[in-house]
Amino acid sequence: MSKKNRVAILSFAHYHANFWAEAFKASNTTDLVTIWDDDHARGRDAAHRFGVRFEPDLARALLLCDAVAICAKTIQHPELVESAAAAGKAVLCEKPMAADLAGADRIAAAVAGSGILYMQSFPKRLDPVSHRLRELISNGELGRIHLVRVRHGHGYGLQDDFRERWYVDPRLAGGGALLDEGVHGADLLNWLFGLPESVIATTSRATLRLTVEDSGLAVFSYAGGMTAELVASFAFTAADSSIEIYGTQGTALVSGVDLASRDITPAGFLRSYSETGGDKAWRVHDVVPQFKIGQFHHQNALTFGLCLATGALPPASVAEGRAALLMILKAYAAAESGQRQQFG
Repeated sequence: MSKKNRVAILSFAHYHANFWAEAFKASNTTDLVTIWDDDHARGRDAAHRFGVRFEPDLARALLLCDAVAICAKTIQHPELVESAAAAGKAVLCEKPMAADLAGADRIAAAVAGSGILYMQSFPKRLDPVSHRLRELISNGELGRIHLVRVRHGHGYGLQDDFRERWYVDPRLAGGGALLDEGVHGADLLNWLFGLPESVIATTSRATLRLTVEDSGLAVFSYAGGMTAELVASFAFTAADSSIEIYGTQGTALVSGVDLASRDITPAGFLRSYSETGGDKAWRVHDVVPQFKIGQFHHQNALTFGLCLATGALPPASVAEGRAALLMILKAYAAAESGQRQQFG
């Protein structure tokens, strides 16, 4: 076996850092060697839990590793990517890529200037259900797709301590439910269909009374007439179908791929119907979402490790991280202005 790549996790501000640390520790391609965090108490606690060194100095932490995984506050992503790129370290970056396009462009410039490997964290691209769904679309089984609905979210906003978390502070996170949760759906849409032509949107703070939106709805229009609806919320108590794909010859429905549906949907996670199938009945596919199996967010770290070890291209690049961010920011602009926003 070739030598493992040494990985440093930069910040445990985002809870997903815990999943990534578990994956890096368990993988035969990576060795978690250090943790840096600007919150020293949080960093020391994480380092103690995972049995690695805590390094309070970022420059020294970068000397100890071959690659970094960034789980900091969204507003910190550009500066941390720039530091890692200047040191020649590969980067796995938590979603969303940045809080604004200026930050995304800083990241793009740093990656392009250094030539480092950069992977944007979009775990829906790694879910077997997403790949089966993509097959149904690409093989024409559903006909011409004319309507898509994606719902993604959770109910943590209904917990008492939710408003104390950094990602409901627009100065630190860049947005609310539409950015934090909706960016997953935006990337899925981009992965399946590319960028849209335009968007209209609305957001609301009425349920949780936060300084960011607790729910948002964006409707994207595509060349050829397809419409895609994206809904995100911090206040889903329960839900079922998370993805709906409607075509001229069939339909596909996906459940169990977000927190609102995972624990209460026991089986039949992907169902499809096709006019070419003969029977007037749903076909239940035998695929189970990674989110239902467990270790959904671990897949980012494991895939990053494989890319480091093999030189394979990451499943989501700088350009794709920026594209998903752009979709959400255009939706925000549409909601604020009350006017349709164009892409391109």
